[in-house]
Amino acid sequence: MFHLAQDGRLSNVELARRVGLTPPPCLRRVKRLEDAGVIAGYRAQISPAALGRSLEVVLSVDIAVNDLQTVEEFESRVAALEEVVEFRRMFGRPDYYIRVAVTDPVAYETFLSKQILPLPAVSRVDSHLTMKRIKD
Repeated sequence: MFHLAQDGRLSNVELARRVGLTPPPCLRRVKRLEDAGVIAGYRAQISPAALGRSLEVVLSVDIAVNDLQTVEEFESRVAALEEVVEFRRMFGRPDYYIRVAVTDPVAYETFLSKQILPLPAVSRVDSHLTMKRIKD
């Protein structure tokens, strides 16, 4: 699994070579891991900087509602925003962490003031600008 987690595009032949198996049993093991849900999928890792979104901000968001409909609406609306690259509901405080990627501070201010702060559930937002990504 380590090798696939590092490079999901490895060919079965190369993966088998790295783990010391022949290709057929290696492919069977990968298929079993997929069927068991251990391997949940494959995806491309997109560089926000290459898309012109090099400013990354982590928002700590507290909400002020307890009704399920408002919470679900908040989650649905935030998850649909293009700038949001990660969205987590937390135990305790804050209620949510939202990681966004935008072009610059002006774009972030616009995103925050037009997309997040107007949502009825939001009671408090703290913004944390990323200085440096150390590990993804």
